[in-house]
Amino acid sequence: MNSNTADRRPRRRPRRSSSSSHSGSRKPHSHGSSQHAPASSAHRAPALEPVAVETAPLPFATLGLDARLLEGVRDLGFTETRPIQSAVITLSLAGDDLIACAETGSGKTCAFVVPMLQRLLREGVSDPEAAAKPKQSRVLVLAPTRELAVQIEDEIHGLSYHTTITSAAVYGGVEMGGQERALKAGVDIIVATPGRLIDHMRQQNADLSAVELLVLDEADRMMDMGFWPDVRRIIAALPATRQTLLFSATMPDDVVRSALEIVKAPKFIQVGQRSAPAKTITHSKQEVAHGHKADWLIEHLRKPEGPVLIFSRTKIGADKLARRLQSAGIRCIALHADRTMDQRRQAVEGFRGGKYKVLVATDIAARGLDIDGIHTVINYEVPDSPDTYVHRVGRTGRANEAGRAITLVAPEEHRALAQLEKSVGVHIQ
Repeated sequence: MNSNTADRRPRRRPRRSSSSSHSGSRKPHSHGSSQHAPASSAHRAPALEPVAVETAPLPFATLGLDARLLEGVRDLGFTETRPIQSAVITLSLAGDDLIACAETGSGKTCAFVVPMLQRLLREGVSDPEAAAKPKQSRVLVLAPTRELAVQIEDEIHGLSYHTTITSAAVYGGVEMGGQERALKAGVDIIVATPGRLIDHMRQQNADLSAVELLVLDEADRMMDMGFWPDVRRIIAALPATRQTLLFSATMPDDVVRSALEIVKAPKFIQVGQRSAPAKTITHSKQEVAHGHKADWLIEHLRKPEGPVLIFSRTKIGADKLARRLQSAGIRCIALHADRTMDQRRQAVEGFRGGKYKVLVATDIAARGLDIDGIHTVINYEVPDSPDTYVHRVGRTGRANEAGRAITLVAPEEHRALAQLEKSVGVHIQ
């Protein structure tokens, strides 16, 4: 099995409450302030040339990883790397700053978690005075949504199970007490949404003075959601000398400009087509008369071939559509930001476990929702941007599996669909 967050993993193990926290020597880049680019760079189109990288599958056993990490890799059923992992792991371990772009479902999480854990294990062992030092967090991962933060931390937990490395997910919608205790204990790895981490920083719960590795996952989504000012504030609290890794499935020019302000001499890695959906997805449209989309869905979903994820533009629209489908006898549930964290967890787990055959969601599910075997993604309305389309349909066709994307089109949406096809570079049949 290839390593990928979409791969099925064994049952969840109990978490540990403590670990050895080490800090060792390395040769990271000195970032100075968060402003690296000249003032005029904001007005120029970013010029990023991908570096030549090896993307052929590599057995994890040949990467020189710590034996404890390799055991975690084997536990998850991973045997060889996927292309983005082959490209990233060696460069990351060398200490380079990276901007990496790869298709959704390509295994980006494993691509940064494996070298992150290897580095902590390697440098912890090499520092004989580590045990006498106070525990401090050494790695910070920023993610745009609660779901993605939890998912990343889950991957860290699985891969690090045979080590003493600890991690904590820090996100909103839940009480801060447990997160505060983890932050003050100095877990090795913090996985956080920017807003909640800022809350902890205001209350002086989070000590980021020893962070030597920063990972930004789905940076474009953080910008879309208005988190970039918080990201800048967080970065200002980090040491000037650090390594920074930035990952996303899409890389618009405005994201590249902002990325260049927080990295130092980065290497740009591009695996697959930039800002494009996976080639394993088939794209189709269904023309529906105005006001009859729900009727079409009810008939289509009577006997679904597999799990179906439907995207609605608004939270009210998602709730309304879910109630309409439920009244027609279709097992479905809604997912959006106005639901509590527990409601969101129940919706995702119910969909993942088969309790619900259909999940109706806003774009909160377009990033970070990693569920095996989503057969079809349906856009209830034509998406309003190419990146939105790419991330939505990226919930299917993951790990080189076949996927299907359907867009429902009312007569007044024909022009928007034509513009979308041109921007994304796909023919929607």
